Amino acid sequence: MKKKIVISLVLVFLMILVDSYLNPSYWIKSSIKVILFLLVPIVISGLSKDYLLGLIKLKNKNEVKRTIVIGFGIYVGIILTYLVLSTFIDLEVIKEILENNLKVNKSNFIFVAIYISFINSLIEEFFFRGYLFLGLLKDKGRVYAYTYSALLFSIYHVGIMGGWFNPSIFVLALIGLFIGGLIFNFINERNNNIVSSYMVHMMANLAINTIGLIMFDIL
Repeated sequence: MKKKIVISLVLVFLMILVDSYLNPSYWIKSSIKVILFLLVPIVISGLSKDYLLGLIKLKNKNEVKRTIVIGFGIYVGIILTYLVLSTFIDLEVIKEILENNLKVNKSNFIFVAIYISFINSLIEEFFFRGYLFLGLLKDKGRVYAYTYSALLFSIYHVGIMGGWFNPSIFVLALIGLFIGGLIFNFINERNNNIVSSYMVHMMANLAINTIGLIMFDIL
C-alpha cells in the first residue's frame, strides 16, 4: 500500500508541474493526464479487467435517483456560490490565463467543456476515488482513505487554478475541493464503485463550465 501512496504522490506532483510550468495546450495536457492518472496506475498496479469493470458497474439502480438529486444540488450550489462571490472573481483574468496558457478560447471552449464534463471527470474519479480511495479503504481504514484522497484531490488543483483568484478565494476553493472529495468518497463507499461520484462530479463540472460559457460570452 506504501507503493500506491508513493506512486500517487509522484503522479500528482508531475501533473502539477505540467499545469504550472510546462503549460502545454489543453489537449496535450489532457493526453498527459490520461497517461499519468489512468494508464500508469493500471500498468504499475496490474489492475485487472474485472476490477476496472467493477468500478463502473451499476450495482444499485435506486442510487441513481439519489445521485441525480445530489448532482443537481451541487450544480445549483456552485452557480449560487459564483453569483454571491462574483464581485471577488475576475473572469477576465481567468479567461486570459486559459487563452494564453492552454489555448482555450471562445471558438473551442464548448468542445473543451464537453471533454471536461464527461471524460476528464471520469479520469479523475478513477484515479482519486477508484484507484486511491477504494484501494486504501480496506488496508488503511476510513479516516486515512477519506483524508488522503480528498487532500490529494485538492492539492492537485493548485497547479490548475494558480493565478485564477485572489488568495482568500483560492484558499476557499481548495477547502471546497477537499469537502467535495470527502462527499465523492462517501458516495463511493456506499456503492463500492465510482458510478455515482462520477455523475456528481460531472454535474459539478457542468456548473463550472456554465460559468465558463458566461465568461466567453457564449451565454
